[in-house]
Amino acid sequence: MKTIQYISAEKAASVVKSNDHIHLSSVASVPHSFIEALCKRADNKEFKNVHIHHFHTEGPAPYSEAKYDGILFDQGFFVGHNVRANVVAGYADYIPVHLSESSILYRNGSLACDVAVVQVSEPNSDGMVSLGTSVDCSVAAIEVAKTAIAVVNKNVPFAYGDLVHIDQFDYFMQADNELTSSTYSQPSEIDTLIGRHCAELVPDGACLQMGIGTLPNAVAAQLHNHKDIGVHTEMFADGILDLIKAGVVTGKNKKLDNGKIVASFLLGSKDVYNFIHLNKDVLMKDIAYTNNPWNIAQNPNTIAINSAVEVDITGQICADSIGTRFHSGTGGQLDFVKGATMSKGGKSITAFASRTLKGNNKIVSTLNVGAGVVTPRADAHWVVTEYGAVNLTGRSLQERAKLMISIAHPDDREMLDREAFKRFGPHYHNFEV
Repeated sequence: MKTIQYISAEKAASVVKSNDHIHLSSVASVPHSFIEALCKRADNKEFKNVHIHHFHTEGPAPYSEAKYDGILFDQGFFVGHNVRANVVAGYADYIPVHLSESSILYRNGSLACDVAVVQVSEPNSDGMVSLGTSVDCSVAAIEVAKTAIAVVNKNVPFAYGDLVHIDQFDYFMQADNELTSSTYSQPSEIDTLIGRHCAELVPDGACLQMGIGTLPNAVAAQLHNHKDIGVHTEMFADGILDLIKAGVVTGKNKKLDNGKIVASFLLGSKDVYNFIHLNKDVLMKDIAYTNNPWNIAQNPNTIAINSAVEVDITGQICADSIGTRFHSGTGGQLDFVKGATMSKGGKSITAFASRTLKGNNKIVSTLNVGAGVVTPRADAHWVVTEYGAVNLTGRSLQERAKLMISIAHPDDREMLDREAFKRFGPHYHNFEV
């Protein structure tokens, strides 16, 4: 086992050369000290045409800025809020990929990885480090990178799951920045109604996948009377932690990783990060494992709860763009939609408010021009708004239109009904659902 000798951030950044592809650990565990040193070199124009890849990152993202045009080019697997404007302007870009396949891009050589820079925990006595709150596709990046750099940070929790030995790294640097934490606003009345409708579709003993944000936390808040819930998800936050503390989560009915809480990355309060530290009930795994639909399907009664930007009356689900303007990414939505619907007793749920905060309807007759279909209509199952829940499984186009309109905002229903009549012809109104 090698002896760790630490180098400075400036020395670590010096390994980057023109045309390299760099992988960064993501979400709450971004190696900001390395990024700062890299951008100083970019300011001096010491290289050109360097590509940067990552899941969404929290905190500053200077590598995506216009001033580095031709020097640094950000190409993430997800469009976070910190790069969104630069992606829209064309100074940064997005690689559409199901998160389950992001590791595959590295492993099969579809995407180069010259330098992998990942934050890790302090090593244990066996020389193993944990990737803590953000395993994502970093394990794959470390495996294939020509140069792997570990940013050892005492604030990275030692989470079990996919660990990495220090011998897999070429260089080590130290950082002591706090991981990015996030808190979410209290659920609104609409969020609470949506959460209640979703909770009614979750049986005792179910295995949950939910995202991060106010709405997932609102769903979790409605599950406190449930029993023996399991967790197999790509990410979780404080809403799930509250269920764990309340004894609602036991995972006793899981067939895969029985009794374990499985995820790939986290974004929440420090309580969430502290919870996973040295906790053998939690497995932080490669995204290729957590998001593999076949793995997801092994657990009975898997309930996948995701959101949408807009959904048309036939069930096409847009979740990554507002028209032609990219807002987020494909993420793991379809991974879990497929996995949940293959699970015995499983359900895929798409939950969202019927209108945006600006009052625009999110159930539409047709998607906006340029909008991306993340979940095809053939894969759309349960759809939930504050006005109820409908199941599109096995329903025809005209039946779907009736169902979708029934959970649209009341002030939008007449307009949507007229549009459906135009689209489907005079026989449309003969259908009752």
